[in-house]
Amino acid sequence: MTATTDLGTSPLTSALAAPRSGSAVGLVSPQQSPAGLPAASPDTGDLLKSVFRQHAAGVAVITAQGERPVGFTATSLTSVAADPPLVSFGVGTASSSWPAVAEAEYVGVHILGEHQQELAATFARSGADRFAPPTRWRPGPEGVPVLDGVVAWLVARVVARVPAGDHRLVIAEVATGDPAGGGRPLLYHQGRFTALRD
Repeated sequence: MTATTDLGTSPLTSALAAPRSGSAVGLVSPQQSPAGLPAASPDTGDLLKSVFRQHAAGVAVITAQGERPVGFTATSLTSVAADPPLVSFGVGTASSSWPAVAEAEYVGVHILGEHQQELAATFARSGADRFAPPTRWRPGPEGVPVLDGVVAWLVARVVARVPAGDHRLVIAEVATGDPAGGGRPLLYHQGRFTALRD
């Protein structure tokens, strides 16, 4: 699951940050499962991590503009709906990027290519200066940091931040982007970055 402090994963565990518009309905208490059962034991947490090591996931970098640009590597990016066009990702509340993401109106979503393993590692590394060279980026729409050389990118408006254990599930509506970067996507599997095989 989480390879480093800021590697985004499925939101599995919580403090509260209310969604921007309205209140979330049907949320489960952090102390109980959706079926109302007691919270998972450490053994089931380890089981979940072991199972998801077998799950190959695409690699994205999420960015936001706070007092300074912030970003983190995420393997939890999901296409939620086409109408309206929504995406989601998980971010840990202990992540150095969380304070900016908690306040940001817009976020950047970047699909990394197989040639960008080092970029993925940089944005996953705790304490790294992620926007320093050799990272290439520019201010994009809505002031969101946009990374150069990625397979595709989006800028999306945050519509909800849903508490999910020690993470937040951020839901955002696509505003603009570019799907035409080209190349093959980077994957995360068995705790490491890897490429598609022919």
